[in-house]
Amino acid sequence: MCNSGFSEIKCFQKILEGIYWSEITSLRNDPYIMSTMDIKPQSDAIIPFPRPDNGHEIDLLALVDILWRAKKRILGTVFSFALMALAISFCVPQKWTSSAVVTQAERTQLVPLYTMLSTVNVLGADINVDSTSIFNLFIKKFNSSVMLEEFVKSSPQLMSQFDGVDVEPAELYRAVVAVSEKMKAVDDASNKKEPMTTPYHTWTLSFTGPQPEETQSILADYMKFVADKVVKQIISDINETVALKIQAEKQRLELDRAKLEYEKETKIKRLDYSLQVAKAAGINKPVYSNGQAIKDDPDFSVTLGTDGINKKLEIEKAMSDVSELNAEILNREYRLKKIEQLNIQNVQFPVVNYQLSPSLPVKKDGPGKSLIVLLAALLGGMIGCGVVLFQHARESRLAPRLLEEKTA
Repeated sequence: MCNSGFSEIKCFQKILEGIYWSEITSLRNDPYIMSTMDIKPQSDAIIPFPRPDNGHEIDLLALVDILWRAKKRILGTVFSFALMALAISFCVPQKWTSSAVVTQAERTQLVPLYTMLSTVNVLGADINVDSTSIFNLFIKKFNSSVMLEEFVKSSPQLMSQFDGVDVEPAELYRAVVAVSEKMKAVDDASNKKEPMTTPYHTWTLSFTGPQPEETQSILADYMKFVADKVVKQIISDINETVALKIQAEKQRLELDRAKLEYEKETKIKRLDYSLQVAKAAGINKPVYSNGQAIKDDPDFSVTLGTDGINKKLEIEKAMSDVSELNAEILNREYRLKKIEQLNIQNVQFPVVNYQLSPSLPVKKDGPGKSLIVLLAALLGGMIGCGVVLFQHARESRLAPRLLEEKTA
């Protein structure tokens, strides 16, 4: 009798094997047949029938038959997994990414800045600002956590997500960290294994959010916020440089004026001494050489005579501003006045050039619902088949024991 766990093919094989061995045994026990056939009863004279190793045999047809009989169970598992995956795909928060591609601002875009800088540099303030330094400052501030925290605090759209007016510092810090993980700036050249072939250098700025319109708005607002901060810092740096230049020039002018005052006082004293010497020498009129060489006193000149020295002394004492006869001082004072009249507060200029403005996402990130359901269905099918085969193997192992217990 065949056990219930074996198929008909296996039962048939066992019956044939039993008949074969019974016939061989009867032939070996019959002396007439052994003598007639001259068969020696040595073990090497008989080739045993190859027995299949049932412990390692895999019958694919039998496995397919088992799975086919449990098809409803397997399909139920597949359907259950697909439904769970569909429900999870609706519950999982959606992610939308808005991107912008930027390069350095072109020279034509920085004409207002360069016009103002040319005026400042002509007046003596040495300020070097170019598109590369402006762009690097923009990327630096874009990746700054401090700048992102200021943006979160100033953005009603982000602050509306907090309950109440007063926000705890720890909660605000967690929000800043969460936003910083979604706000990214990537150098496109770093993602290329081959050297750059384009004549310009691009960066991709992106932000990931739950809604496409909100994501685009936040990225655009943050880029504008950072750009305004960059413009404000550059104008502030220029103002500080100009202020330092004005302060330094004023101090130099003060020192040069003091020097001229000292020189004036010294000259007046020398003229007083020269006047005394001329009076003592009785020289009242200017001395003319009439072609003859006249050797004058190097310390106290008397060649002008008392009349000339008195007139010169009167002019020197009447001079109230020592810079009246100094063209260099007058020129420097004029240049300083022009620098102080500069108005660089209202200069506006773009800090980046957009190759792609912040885009409106049209496709959400990650796998779609159909792919999630398909993968879940495949997983459910694998699990269902595995459970069915495991139960069949377990029942096949327990069937002989149950049969022995029933017969006993």
